[in-house]
Amino acid sequence: MPFNPDDLQAVIFDMDGVLVDTEVVYKTTAFEVAKEQGFHLSDELHNSTIGLPTEVGGLIIREAMGPEFAFDEFMQVLDARVAARLMAQVPVKRGVIEILNTLEELQIPVAVVTSSSSEAANHHLSRSDLIASFEIIITRDDVDNGKPHPEPYLLAAERLEVEPKFCLAIEDSYNGVRSAHGAGMLTIMVPDILAPTDEMHSLSIAVMKDMHQVKSHFE
Repeated sequence: MPFNPDDLQAVIFDMDGVLVDTEVVYKTTAFEVAKEQGFHLSDELHNSTIGLPTEVGGLIIREAMGPEFAFDEFMQVLDARVAARLMAQVPVKRGVIEILNTLEELQIPVAVVTSSSSEAANHHLSRSDLIASFEIIITRDDVDNGKPHPEPYLLAAERLEVEPKFCLAIEDSYNGVRSAHGAGMLTIMVPDILAPTDEMHSLSIAVMKDMHQVKSHFE
């Protein structure tokens, strides 16, 4: 067993790609919009932005695509199209409801740490009917330094009034794992779009296939 549930004082989840199945929506839409503008957005470039605050990821794309790429138009169309596609419903990842129910039964506090904005977090968690489960929600609007900096996870621990070493963080992105590990938390990677690397294995106490597998360690 990679962790002892009795030693945990909180479990902290990333949002996109961990709680809600939105990363694939962002990715496919970004590729679609770039193609419409006559540009190719590569897997490697897009993947390098996963888990980063939007403004940081946007800067990476802007610089990589070059001055002829209409970045502002790209972002405007991308944001509007993603919002429309997630308006009716935000799909929940497999096993999320089950692990949240288990943690509630065990009276283990849960929080969210996301690189998304407060507006996006409230929308996604409300539309997916998950928002009532979380005592604390930390977004990119709450910190000076987003992931991979440890500040978001340290702030979550502070607001939960627990020490980071007693927190379990669940992440899907490289930058998220770096952030949680840097904060001194036990970190599990549950891959979504990004496959685990040697670095991710070294920074995580475990890599698990889905939330059902994470939940099994609380039983």
